[in-house]
Amino acid sequence: MAHGTRERFLTATAKLLQERGYRGTSLNDILTESGAPRGSLYYHFPGGKEELAREATQLEVRRISDYLATAFRESAGPVEAVRAYVEGAREHTRSGGFLLGCPVAPLILDAPEVSSSIRAICQEAVEDWHGLIRDGIAASGIPVERADALATLILTSVEGALILARSRREPEPLDTVADELAAAVSTALRETTSTRS
Repeated sequence: MAHGTRERFLTATAKLLQERGYRGTSLNDILTESGAPRGSLYYHFPGGKEELAREATQLEVRRISDYLATAFRESAGPVEAVRAYVEGAREHTRSGGFLLGCPVAPLILDAPEVSSSIRAICQEAVEDWHGLIRDGIAASGIPVERADALATLILTSVEGALILARSRREPEPLDTVADELAAAVSTALRETTSTRS
């Protein structure tokens, strides 16, 4: 039961942070969303909201990192891996009623009031995702410098598409981004192949 209560707090916090940001999420909101008893919050999270936000964000960051690593490991190539990544983002935001998106973007935007430990998690997450994408693309033979630029393009495109999807309450921006990013990576692969020929 204790494990279930702790998980409910983390799940509720992750959801609310994505929907409302750090400043827009109160402990009362977390208690209401989780349905967990008030007395158990400080038992599981003696550091209160900051500790909850830190742990919930770490779980969501790990989820995305694992998803990215799996996409590049199990896909036929980088084009398919990028499509899988965008599809994962699409399904996440769609299943959340277009209220969910990147777990770190709202915290980064709330940076003035977010502790340095949470800010560090966000910075590390973005760098980790960038590195996973870069290394996954580079593994196909695309030069690292080009793979690095593509990783930046992919991350920024997906983040922007998540905002548009949320604004419009429909997934079309992510579908468009998936096609355009797949085309960009395909072009880089062709250029790499022709250069080596």
